[in-house]
Amino acid sequence: MQTLDEYGSILDSWLSVLSQLGFHARHLSIYGSVTPWRRRQVGGVTLRFRHLDLTLGDLVLLWNLENPDRLAVDLGTGLERLAWARTQMRWHEMIYGRFARAAPTETLDAIRTATLLLGHGIAPAARGAGGITRWVIGSIDSNAVRLGVSAVVRDLYDYWSLLGPPLVPWPEIARVIEQEVRV
Repeated sequence: MQTLDEYGSILDSWLSVLSQLGFHARHLSIYGSVTPWRRRQVGGVTLRFRHLDLTLGDLVLLWNLENPDRLAVDLGTGLERLAWARTQMRWHEMIYGRFARAAPTETLDAIRTATLLLGHGIAPAARGAGGITRWVIGSIDSNAVRLGVSAVVRDLYDYWSLLGPPLVPWPEIARVIEQEVRV
């Protein structure tokens, strides 16, 4: 991105996308401050947008303070949030579908995160990124997964595959999770 006009163009395009998703422009409002903020080497302007009374996300214009010509835009709206806003389903049921009642939310969240980490090659270890993977898997309620995690992992693997092909196949992810939960 090279100019502030491009930021406006991106915002306009995003409003068009939201309108096509059913969040019509007449019900959208944009709010925030155009006064720049600073965090370490980065400056920015954040504008938030909502549909009726529901905040959908934000659009942040970022620049490097040492080289302000380097501009970027960060769209702070996840697809899951938009899906939730459109359907108004309970979050837990929207994310986990048929598995929503199979285990406590904390366990399903941990399996979901572990599937992402393991799928991208971050194996359990004593420290570093692998330590986070081990910690996440350690938060899985072993009583809730006594029959295994393969069906849930397969479902979540398909979801994460939409973002790009994982490096590790789902059966290996399920095996590692089950092995770590047993330990």
